[in-house]
Amino acid sequence: MEIKENKCSSRYGKPPWIFKGSALYQFHLVKAEIAKAIIPKEFRLVEAFGYTLGGFFLANYNESPFGPFDELVAIAGIVWNPPTSHAWAARVYVNSDNACAHGRKEFGLPSQVATFSKAGPQMIHVAETDGPVTTDLYDIRLQSPILKMNPLKWMALGPTIKMSLPSFSGHTEHIPQLLKYSCQIECRVKPTSPARVLGSLDRNNTENVESNECIKKREMSILVTLSKPILALEFNCLKMEVQPPVVVSKGSHQPLKHGLSSYPS
Repeated sequence: MEIKENKCSSRYGKPPWIFKGSALYQFHLVKAEIAKAIIPKEFRLVEAFGYTLGGFFLANYNESPFGPFDELVAIAGIVWNPPTSHAWAARVYVNSDNACAHGRKEFGLPSQVATFSKAGPQMIHVAETDGPVTTDLYDIRLQSPILKMNPLKWMALGPTIKMSLPSFSGHTEHIPQLLKYSCQIECRVKPTSPARVLGSLDRNNTENVESNECIKKREMSILVTLSKPILALEFNCLKMEVQPPVVVSKGSHQPLKHGLSSYPS
């Protein structure tokens, strides 16, 4: 595929955009049939025995171009586009209107405004908001914070690492082209117990899901997040530099909603 620079005209400063805070990166085994209903058809899913590697990225940023905010990224799976493989986001939830607009218009992400209600340090309730309409999505129960159990806080944070998280995006009504971008991360990382995620599918809505693409995308992202966890990593002292996206293929693509297959049972 041809790669061209995507000229950025963001009103949130010049890239790279810097985010600081903490995060939980949880890897799940996602059924290939679910992931294939989300990713663009020109991609080949990286899968084995009927599963791909997806999950979610739950972050709390205390510093960002938009001020403090929370983010939940449902990752459908890993897609292969020679010579590399990248993650594909099924849905991005943020409790910042500006962060949502930036994700949609600069990166072609399926961003949606949501509320993150915290019942203590261990329970987070996430609900999607669309004007006056609120739809409950998840209750995420985190493990007990290890820093409260270990006085050697610097040891409990884990070693410092640097890593890159490459991703594809686009195929939306805001960005029809296919984009790729990378997040350069520096943080302290340690394995942790997977969070327990509770969520429910609206079976009344899914019966007529073909007539409502917004419902379909939401329900598919719920299936991704409710799949089986296999590994959880806690990112502390997180600094993330998000590079501007580049256009992977020029020309007009149909938005992702026109490429979804039927809702799997």
